[in-house]
Amino acid sequence: MPIPTEPVGSVPRPAYLLDAMRSAAEGRTDAAALDAAYDRAVRETIAAFEATGSPIITDGEQSKSSFATYPLHGARNLAPDGVVIPFADGHTRQLPRLAEGPFKYAVYAGSYLARARKYATRPLKQAVIAPSALSLLYPQDGLRDYSREQFIQDLIAEATADIRSCLDAGAVSVQLDFTEGRLAVKLDPSRGLLRQFVDLNNAVLSRFSAAERQRIGVHTCPGGDRDSTHSADVDYASLLPDLFRLEATNFFIQLASEPDRPRVLALIREHARPLQRIFVGVTDPIAPRVETPEDVAERVVEAAQFIPVERLGTTDDCGFSPFADDESTAREIAFGKIAARVAGTALAGARLGF
Repeated sequence: MPIPTEPVGSVPRPAYLLDAMRSAAEGRTDAAALDAAYDRAVRETIAAFEATGSPIITDGEQSKSSFATYPLHGARNLAPDGVVIPFADGHTRQLPRLAEGPFKYAVYAGSYLARARKYATRPLKQAVIAPSALSLLYPQDGLRDYSREQFIQDLIAEATADIRSCLDAGAVSVQLDFTEGRLAVKLDPSRGLLRQFVDLNNAVLSRFSAAERQRIGVHTCPGGDRDSTHSADVDYASLLPDLFRLEATNFFIQLASEPDRPRVLALIREHARPLQRIFVGVTDPIAPRVETPEDVAERVVEAAQFIPVERLGTTDDCGFSPFADDESTAREIAFGKIAARVAGTALAGARLGF
């Protein structure tokens, strides 16, 4: 059996789609024209994905404005002044704030699969935002007539429905984007916030059977946006012991851009549970250079010194464009890296006799 390899999710949107999205936001493009641009971008992205040889593909998140806030698109009970996330280069991203209850998703991720399935000939993966990230929407000073306790219960129900929508729509793999895990340690070095996040995510994961959780994974990275990160300075030693408490089967872990990969791999070996599969990052979406298959193969062989090959997989460190307006990476660079990951994983598998 070959070593499995999966993408994280997003790829950069083509210029015509970004133009259509901006035009629609300004009221200059109608819904039909925007939908036609989405359809074209998904069709072209899936064709390019399949051309890389990737055994599992995504729609590149072409019709998501953001990996984090897609469930809120069209919601009317939000204010714009939510939590601000600073990045190392000085730019920020800001979440919305829940202005009144109840909390409901306006969009479920499974809806994206209907369009993708029209064009895909290979199994589809779907990324969803972890409920822990959306828990940051609730204001610190609370809401009248809508308690935090009720918000959390509604959030658990909605996040469960989001994952269920993907499984029911035929996603072969569903991935919780948990980029706020490492950020939580930065915000609270006691790791209390991280443990709250893990417990909340587990409250959702516990609603799925053991067989269903074989198709559910968790992605962690220090955030990747406009060639910068929000928490790369947080030591993995502070994250991994709690990360592997999550009741998921597959873990997609940023590693290619780590300065000391063997140290992190040793930590993974120490803390991962026996039935958990580790997809190590072997391409760096932030780096402009396209890795060669040989680069990838060397990273896989290195990882196999710490993780049994039967529990090893490969992935990209992060999505290539988690926010739609991130144009820091060209599409051809992203697909070049994906192709290198696929070829290099196969090369490493042959060397390892797997």
